[in-house]
Amino acid sequence: MALSSGTMLGPYEIQAPLGAGGMGEVYCARDTRLNRTVAVKILPSHLSDNPEARQRLDREARTISSLSHPNICLLYDVGTQGGTSYLVMEYLQGETLADRLRKGPLPPEQVLKYGIEICEGLEKAHRSGVIHRDLKPGNIMLTKGGAKLMDFGLAKPVVPVIPPSSGLTQTLVTPQHPLTTEGMVVGTFQYMSPEQLEGREADARSDIFALGAVLYEMVTGRRAFEGKTTASTIAAIMAAEPPPISTVQPMSPPPLEATVKSCLAKDPDERLQSAHDVKLQLKWIAENASSSRLATLAPTARRPGNRVAWLVAAFLLVLLGGASAWWVRTRETPSAMYFNSSLPFPAVYIALSPDGRTLAVVAFSDPANKNVIWIHPVGGRGATVVPGTEGAFYPFWAPNGRSIGFFADGKLKTVDIASGTSAQVLADAPFGRGGTWNTDGVILFTPDAWSGLYRVPSSGGTPVAVTKPDVSQFQVSHRWPVFLPDGRHFLYLACNFSGRLDKNMIVVGSLDSDEKRPIANASTNAFYADPGFLVYWRDNGLVAQRFDLRTYALAGEPRIVSDAVQYFPQTNLAVFSVVGKTLVAQTSARKGASKSQLTWFDRHGKPLGTVGPPELVANPKLSPDGKRVAVDQTDIDGRHVNIWIHELTSDAAARIGFGPWLEQVTVWSPDGKQVIYTANEKLFFSLYMKNADGSGSAENIMDFGTPQQRPWDWSRDGKFVLARKDRELWYMTMPDRQTRPLLQSPWLIRNAQFSPDGKFVAYASSETGNWEVYVSPFPGFGSKWQVSRGGGEEPRWRRDGKELYYLAPDGRLMAAEVRTGAGFEAGFPSGLFVTHTRQPISAMDFFSYDVTPDGQKFLVNTKVDTSNSAPLSVILNWSSEMEK
Repeated sequence: MALSSGTMLGPYEIQAPLGAGGMGEVYCARDTRLNRTVAVKILPSHLSDNPEARQRLDREARTISSLSHPNICLLYDVGTQGGTSYLVMEYLQGETLADRLRKGPLPPEQVLKYGIEICEGLEKAHRSGVIHRDLKPGNIMLTKGGAKLMDFGLAKPVVPVIPPSSGLTQTLVTPQHPLTTEGMVVGTFQYMSPEQLEGREADARSDIFALGAVLYEMVTGRRAFEGKTTASTIAAIMAAEPPPISTVQPMSPPPLEATVKSCLAKDPDERLQSAHDVKLQLKWIAENASSSRLATLAPTARRPGNRVAWLVAAFLLVLLGGASAWWVRTRETPSAMYFNSSLPFPAVYIALSPDGRTLAVVAFSDPANKNVIWIHPVGGRGATVVPGTEGAFYPFWAPNGRSIGFFADGKLKTVDIASGTSAQVLADAPFGRGGTWNTDGVILFTPDAWSGLYRVPSSGGTPVAVTKPDVSQFQVSHRWPVFLPDGRHFLYLACNFSGRLDKNMIVVGSLDSDEKRPIANASTNAFYADPGFLVYWRDNGLVAQRFDLRTYALAGEPRIVSDAVQYFPQTNLAVFSVVGKTLVAQTSARKGASKSQLTWFDRHGKPLGTVGPPELVANPKLSPDGKRVAVDQTDIDGRHVNIWIHELTSDAAARIGFGPWLEQVTVWSPDGKQVIYTANEKLFFSLYMKNADGSGSAENIMDFGTPQQRPWDWSRDGKFVLARKDRELWYMTMPDRQTRPLLQSPWLIRNAQFSPDGKFVAYASSETGNWEVYVSPFPGFGSKWQVSRGGGEEPRWRRDGKELYYLAPDGRLMAAEVRTGAGFEAGFPSGLFVTHTRQPISAMDFFSYDVTPDGQKFLVNTKVDTSNSAPLSVILNWSSEMEK
């Protein structure tokens, strides 16, 4: 039974039908919580009680949820109400490819554009272990943003069986509405591969066949295989070849016909073997000829010999190009070559593969709403997201170039990009600061911003300490390890963040001894590169200096490689990577993805205004009266981070501290007259208190003598301050300043916040392996209640204590009604709106937003659009400049 307008499925109000097929009905609906338009898919009434159909819908939900890509329709939600199971998906404005094909074939440039985008969506699915099995024009939506794949209901591989012969005598429906046969053979048979029709198991190459059929139809406006009955169409797929594209569309480019023909090979082994391969061929055609030139590639007459000549010429042209490229690579090129990457977004972190041909790029992904790892061919076009790398930073490659190590969710992880398997967790790494991987399977990494280096097998195991920072030498961190060619010695940075730059050193260490050999005074990561150079950042530029691998000593003077490299003083990291003769760097410091804008939003996500200009700010904290906001603000040199207080009723702003050290993470006194913050004036961080108007001097009020200390909150009655001591949660009584442990555990505790009545504390904990928000009574902490569902961080209370807010893993701001008193109760959280916060840079980036006392406005530290940011710079044969 069709759903009528106004029907509610959970929070979704049905508005109008969008379409229906044999396995589902799709409706336009309104999300009443977020006031946005969505698409809702349900089972048709005749299948609502069919267990297999329900399993198929569930399978589609699980499949789409694992695929986040611009060319795949997004899944927002799933639910069941009154026996009706439904999926909530992205509402796509546009038309299906099937609708577009009713108007005739597509122009060559559109065939190539949409074809490449379809390939990219398929490539994402295949790398995630998903085969579509029902790729057809009706399951491809053409939108302003490009082509998007839909309907993954048949995506789970099965071993199909040919339906009874009676089904083969059905008359075909009109070409505009392909017939979908229900039975053990799943898919729309006009686009099914021969092996599927034979009942053999489908793999990714079956999708390649369907892709070829779709491309053929886009070029010619007609199906590749047609017949008057099901049987005759199946026979054509099994044994016949479609009419040559050149006989249907003489102006089509010969290379495109060759690509389509290869996709439609009967034998899977004879086809192009992956969507990636098809994409590369389509890109080559698009890049080597404009639409006008594509037309000129076709012969003027339809003589078979002439057509063959053109195909042979095209093949020889590709062969000649490849031979020329090989010849050039075998010759010594004396001069450096400079060019910019074609990536459309700024890189946050990068890592070159061991062969120097592929770049792992950490950059923001709009669908994921956080940083992910992209794979980009050096000198090529486009980039592909590596599945399972959401929230990633600091990537590094395995020696074989098949796997990548990275940090995310407080863990050290690895992912096999060749097989597309899910990421593997190797070790805890709350604030990882770089890793390196040798040929013996040893990963050397920094698990925390205030630790030494550890080693762990790449297959997993218990991490073992390799180095320990020497406090007597002003070392609080060892970071950015890089193995030297012998795989036993390594480079790393020993550093502090208290303004003593003269103590920061690039050091050579060893896995086989306690050897530590300082080689350069610098505050940066460093790489060794043949033929014998150390490359590092110094004096506002990237330099190279001769380095002897036998003595581990520098020689000569450093020479400038580039003076426009992104550098993060907060972490002492220059964004570059070098392997052999190839060097890649993110250019133009201060123009990367680090600035943010304090932005006001209402409960529906509507922007209401901004505070100050875009700056490098963090940890916004509203004053108790809601008239001021304190933030960590980084100076233009990037090294000085101090507390600034902005007046919200004017443009006035005042700086609280002026030291060369770091001053961060503010909490207000209940009357708004004082602030407590953390600073590393004494090498390690400790807590300071100062008047909020900037008068007087700062007073050191608490020092645990450990590297990681910061305030979390100050109770409304002014009697208690919550604070962090490394991984533990402590509190300090005021005004006598006595400290006591509150929660000592092996997992991490963050963002602890007093309830307005002071009887409870909300906090985020990683005890389950994922961040979740909990509430415990204060000061007993004898029990706890989980508030978040499916992950959560950064809890904040409404002033009246009746609502608790937090951020979900996808950046959605959540709200849960709560009751406090003799006990605690929390309602089911609901989403308010999706935030787009600036991604963390420093280990002190803890708070992304704050809320007004009435819970009606949210001040969010919002990511600034960086679409026009400076590009990646690629330098080939960079060392030739050093040898002049």
